[in-house]
Amino acid sequence: MKYTFLLFAFIFQLTSSISQVNTEDSLFIRNVFDEALTEGKAYEDLRSLCKDIGARLSGSAEAEMAVEWSKLKMESYGFDKVYLQEVMVPHWERGTKEVGWYKGKDGKLNKVPILALGGSIGTDGILSGELVLFNSREELLNAKRKDVEGKIVFLNQPMDDKLITTFQAYGGCYPIRVFSAVDASKLGAKAVIIRSLSLSDHEHPHTGTMTYEEGVTKVPAAAISTKDADLLAAFIKTEKSNASFILEMDCRKLEDKLSYNVIGEMTGKTKPTEIISFGGHLDSWDVGEGAHDDGAGVIHSLESLRILTKLKYQPNRTLRVVFFMNEENGNMGGKTYAKEAKAKGENHVAAVESDRGGFSPRGFSCDGDQKHIDLILSFTEILKPYELHKFEKGYGGVDIGPLKDEYPGIPLFGFIPDSQRYFDFHHNANDVFENVNKRELELGAASMAAFIYLLDKNL
Repeated sequence: MKYTFLLFAFIFQLTSSISQVNTEDSLFIRNVFDEALTEGKAYEDLRSLCKDIGARLSGSAEAEMAVEWSKLKMESYGFDKVYLQEVMVPHWERGTKEVGWYKGKDGKLNKVPILALGGSIGTDGILSGELVLFNSREELLNAKRKDVEGKIVFLNQPMDDKLITTFQAYGGCYPIRVFSAVDASKLGAKAVIIRSLSLSDHEHPHTGTMTYEEGVTKVPAAAISTKDADLLAAFIKTEKSNASFILEMDCRKLEDKLSYNVIGEMTGKTKPTEIISFGGHLDSWDVGEGAHDDGAGVIHSLESLRILTKLKYQPNRTLRVVFFMNEENGNMGGKTYAKEAKAKGENHVAAVESDRGGFSPRGFSCDGDQKHIDLILSFTEILKPYELHKFEKGYGGVDIGPLKDEYPGIPLFGFIPDSQRYFDFHHNANDVFENVNKRELELGAASMAAFIYLLDKNL
């Protein structure tokens, strides 16, 4: 009887202890969301980044001003440390606005908005040529040289709208943008025009990084909108071999330029040498304002540390917010950060990234071992009231990815918002502050702060 009593007493004490911990965590997380939704700085900070600074392509004056803006903002929130980390970044410029037209056998010119893909060469004046249509990259790769040589390739492969997860649809078309100039040039093409990577029917062409291959002639590469792509495909089919395209682009690549990652820290109290990094990329493409990609991500991260500072949280580990420079066309910020961390002998135990837009939060993915997936699954119940329900194996992020090379066992976590509208704005003129919802942005920041809090307490 005595032993039975002691067993019940032990179970009661253990249950009470767990209940107390859960209650403490629940109350703290409730305070995190209250702060974000009633006293939050996220929306105004994003407005300032977008409107006072603007689009922030690596190597640009706007990117340089964004570094200054970020450092001042972190200092104003009283973080324990704020500093810059030198990064050499590529410097590509669009130059004067691109122009394009297509015409048929009657000679009538149809003007069409185009955007050079990031890294493309210019046309060196006006370039024109007969159009040849391919409905997929596979069709182009299987084409005969005689059907392509001396012509301008139009690659009209749409994203797969049957896929529920839009990032999967994007992944299926990503090689079109990256490799189309090489694919077309190997067959003797003069230039390549691609259909924008979007699931929506709109008039804004998109940009994004592309590449050239050593030993393959460089040809200009540009995108037209999904709406214009449909019109152009129908036009080519009507005109057959009489359809041609005329374009001029003034883009150019310059020497690499010195830039910076911007870093702020909250020092750990019991395990200060263990570091949890979290952030997004400060750079953006040079169209729109980089509001969703990735203004929202850096603001999520900034607001997370601001909230934890405001609530006087005493972290176990050092919490480090990083605004990475140059994710869009080189990822030199992420690569430099990881290499220097290893060289300094830093102990990185986890990293979190937000780079999927400022939409309603849904959860977090994990690039890690099963124990790390089990860990975030254990957060499900406490975060369920905030409609965070997706905790699964998946991708961390481009910026934090290089940490895997230097710290092979490190778990990487990616913020998951609702992705259905993301590619309406991605890399095009639509990606402006006005297209970010205030409440959704604030909920995302609170979700990041809560997740980082739970990681710090439970890793």
